[in-house]
Amino acid sequence: MNAAATLLSMLLLLLSVPIFMVFGLGSASVAILGMDLPWSTLIQVSFGSMTKHVLIAVPLFIFTGMVMLRGGAAARLVHFATTLVGHWPGGLGLAMILAMGFFAAFCGSILAAITAVGTIMIPKMVEQGYPKPFVIVLAASAAFLESLIPPSNAAILFSALTDVPVSRTFAAGFVPGIVLLVLLSIVVTWRCRNLRNPEKATAAERLSAFRSAVPGLFTPFIILGGIYAGLLTPSESAAVAGIWAILIGILIYRELTFRALLDALHQTARITAVIFSIIAMATFLSVVLTYTQAPQKLIAFFTEMGGTPMAFWLAVAVICLILGTFVEIVPVFYLTVPIFAALALSLGLDILQLYIVFVAFAGIGMITPPVCVGIYTAAGVAKESPEKAFREVPVFVGVGIIFGMLMIAFPPAATWLPNLLN
Repeated sequence: MNAAATLLSMLLLLLSVPIFMVFGLGSASVAILGMDLPWSTLIQVSFGSMTKHVLIAVPLFIFTGMVMLRGGAAARLVHFATTLVGHWPGGLGLAMILAMGFFAAFCGSILAAITAVGTIMIPKMVEQGYPKPFVIVLAASAAFLESLIPPSNAAILFSALTDVPVSRTFAAGFVPGIVLLVLLSIVVTWRCRNLRNPEKATAAERLSAFRSAVPGLFTPFIILGGIYAGLLTPSESAAVAGIWAILIGILIYRELTFRALLDALHQTARITAVIFSIIAMATFLSVVLTYTQAPQKLIAFFTEMGGTPMAFWLAVAVICLILGTFVEIVPVFYLTVPIFAALALSLGLDILQLYIVFVAFAGIGMITPPVCVGIYTAAGVAKESPEKAFREVPVFVGVGIIFGMLMIAFPPAATWLPNLLN
């Protein structure tokens, strides 16, 4: 029965059936036909997985980002980043990376970041002579900062799966996010050093851009300040951030219309529906794993084979690279994190380091064909065929692998700040 379910899942993937249906049909067939479990068990567990309080923060952070985009805050953050570094070698590329970092501090959605920042920066960079394929892959790669710099939807999902406090998972991503930002900046500076850049902004222009961006820049302090001061839960801080985004869009920038607000709600609902559909169906697989005791058997096998921490990290890297190439990152989370977490704890490894290493290697799939949803999104913004951007992918895949290996070699990058705040 397990072999038949596996073949069914592979066939559905080849037929381009949505991934949540692949999870649901494959796992449900094993649970119901092969293990004689009732439908009610699957439904109860699935409903419980979607109603965890911490997951409420996911749509709220997405909504905050969508309102920031339509209310004018995103445009001002991009302009501020451009006045800071736009005149440097590869300056517009650096400005895109920096703007992605700013946007990451109040959104947490990779695709929302590509749309928000890319809509503004991609046409500007192409106009200044930056190769369009390079710009597309850079936008997709820089948006990956959303998975690291808090608040991050990836951190929320990881906490929901492992019961690690969201505040610690948020903190774990900050230093690695800065490291990735630096690595991307080095590549852009070298690759675009001879391209034309805007004139250096004057001190008055920078000050004006900063003042205009202050309301948006204040949002992360609301989110993270409320969490780490113990005043708000992650879900409450996300709700407050959403209200703040509406207020500054209407009262300060005066660009958020009722129609734009409805559009933000509509886009939030679409993205949330995709994420929660995957969560609901992936839970079917967790039921099968629980009843078959697959994680416990895998731990015993790994221990008997004399598995070392380095062998474990290499296994995580390879598995995440392969799965991330063919499956989006959310289902990879639900497919592997429960097993990886159990193995990491059995080896005495820090679960926060697992979060960073996992995200580093699984996230490379955002830019590797055939799935590469990051490139498809950025190419849509740039109105370019995504196939033309694939030749720029190897350089950024190399950056991702280097970043992942650094996170394996230096565990304090993930653990230092959470332990300090603790």
